[in-house]
This record gives sequence, C-alpha cells and structure tokens, in this order.
Amino acid sequence: MYLVTVLGNLLIVLAVSSGSHLHTPMYFFLCNLSFTDVCISSTTIPKTLVSIQTQDQSISYAGCLAQACFVLNFAGLENCLLAAMAYDRFVAICHPLSYTAIMNPRLCALLILLSVLVSAANALLLSLTALRLSFCADLDIPHFFCELAQVIQLACSDTFINNIMVYVAALVFGGVPVSGIIFSYTHIVSSVLRIPSVRGSTTKKKKKKRKAFSTCGSQLSMVSLFYGSGLGVYISSAVTDSPRKMAVASVMYSVVPQMLNPFIYSLRSRDMKGALRRLKGRVPSLL
Repeated sequence: MYLVTVLGNLLIVLAVSSGSHLHTPMYFFLCNLSFTDVCISSTTIPKTLVSIQTQDQSISYAGCLAQACFVLNFAGLENCLLAAMAYDRFVAICHPLSYTAIMNPRLCALLILLSVLVSAANALLLSLTALRLSFCADLDIPHFFCELAQVIQLACSDTFINNIMVYVAALVFGGVPVSGIIFSYTHIVSSVLRIPSVRGSTTKKKKKKRKAFSTCGSQLSMVSLFYGSGLGVYISSAVTDSPRKMAVASVMYSVVPQMLNPFIYSLRSRDMKGALRRLKGRVPSLL
C-alpha cells in the first residue's frame, strides 16, 4: 500500500509538472495535494513497517510527539487544500468569465502558503502543549501511529487545556474547510442546474451539464473518501473499545484515501490520463 501510495502520487506530480497544458490552478492544487499525501503516508507507514519487521512496537516519547506533530501538520494541510480546490471549481463554474482574473498565480501561491503556515502553526502549538503532560508508566496507544488525542487520553496530569485546544483545532480545521466545501459545491450544483439550453437543444444542455459535473466528480470523490473515512474512525472509536478495530479504522483514514486519490483523479480526468500516457512514452527515451 505504501509503494502504491508513493508511486501513484509522484506520478501525478510528474505528470502535472511535465505537462504544460496542466499548468492551471486546478492541477496546481492537485499537485500539492499529491505531495501532501506522500508526506502524510511517509510519516506513519515506514515506522509501522519497521515495527512489523523487528516485532518491536515501541516508540520513544520524543518520536511519538514528533510523529503526532507531522500527522497534524499534513492532515491540516490536506483539509485546506481540499477547500482551496473546491473554491477553484466554484469560481470556474459560477464565475467563468472572471476565472483567470480571480484565480491568478499570485492568489494560488498565497492560498498554498497560507495553508502551510496555518497547518504548521496548529501542529506545533498542539504538540508543544503536550510536552507539559506527565505519564505514569509505559502505555499502549491503540493505533499503528501516534495520534495526539490518544496520547492526551493516556496522561496522568491535568489535560483540560490540551483537550480544549484539540476541540478548537478540530472545529477550525474540520468545520471551516467543510463549510467552504459545502458552500462551493452547493453553488456549483445550483449554477449547473440553471444552465439554459442553447437554441432549445436539450442535447447540448445535457452535455454542458455533464461536462461541468465531471470536472467536480473527482474532487467530490476525494472529499468524500477523506472526510468519510475520518468520520468513520471517530464514530468507531466512540462505539467500540476494541484496540484492533480502532487500529483498522485508523488505517482507513490515514492510509487508504492517500492510496486511492491518484487512481480516482487519473481515471476520471481525460487530461490527466493523456498526461500520464505522454509521461509513459518519455520514460524509454530517458532511460
């Protein structure tokens, strides 16, 4: 799964970078999303693979907090990127005449920079405040990686401030991006449904609607997979006390979406499939 995740997302990055016709805001955000998927997978899976090989599931306190910090950082960044991609599609479909002026390179770079800074600041703040916690003995975390919320639950000292900060961060990084995504796609659907027929041609109207919906289909699939699996893990943790089931659920939201994203986008996007074919044709000449 790790090899498929890394290779699939790196292929997306290479295809977008090498294809000049893909140098658009939509694919710029997709390229950054693929890179983020590689990073978040590389934060958790290699340590797990080493633990499986050595049969040693221990991790140091510093290593655990560092892993939790990177997971928070890249998960927050993925939230922001999905919201930015939804906004890009909103502008493209609801304000097509102003799209080039609104989604200019400066705004795209600013959105990426702002997402990186906000995600990093949130991850550092939550991780640094966890340093004040004390633990009674060697403890088990019912995940295959260190999740900050689970670490806080195992502390012997007062965790009120830490829990409040975690809830606020979850509200900000969960509520704000999701609200933006819902707002964008609600207006997109409403705008597409209001597309008038061209000279009374129902066929042309249907084709125009189908094209508009197809541009958002891949992103909606990624959003559903990411948030759906994340919601599922927290629901499962609330209704079950089984460490095994919680570990399986954590895999579903921290590994599976990152692995499937390249397939979802490359299979649904005609431009991406063309770029991957051209990239495949260049490989023998490069070798």
